[in-house]
Amino acid sequence: MIGFLINFEKRQFIMSTKLTLTIEKKIIEKAKRYAKEKNRSLSDIIENYLKVLTMEERKRDEPDLNPIVKSLKGSFKTSKKMDYKKEIKKRLEEKYL
Repeated sequence: MIGFLINFEKRQFIMSTKLTLTIEKKIIEKAKRYAKEKNRSLSDIIENYLKVLTMEERKRDEPDLNPIVKSLKGSFKTSKKMDYKKEIKKRLEEKYL
């Protein structure tokens, strides 16, 4: 079964697909109780867990930043319209020409 969800904040369609898993019965029962206690669906919990797993995998693929660079990351805010390459060229020209 394929369904569509609409994310109105990002104005995009999100396609969802039915997945069949084979899991021990006791685990499923415990997981259903947990989901009910948290007022969430078991599908939602599993989907979010898979998102976390794939994010961790992407993070491992990214190179480690130098500690100084890591500490500065996110400290500076710029306009989204700023052309980074053009700005570097301009600064280098000012410095060396």
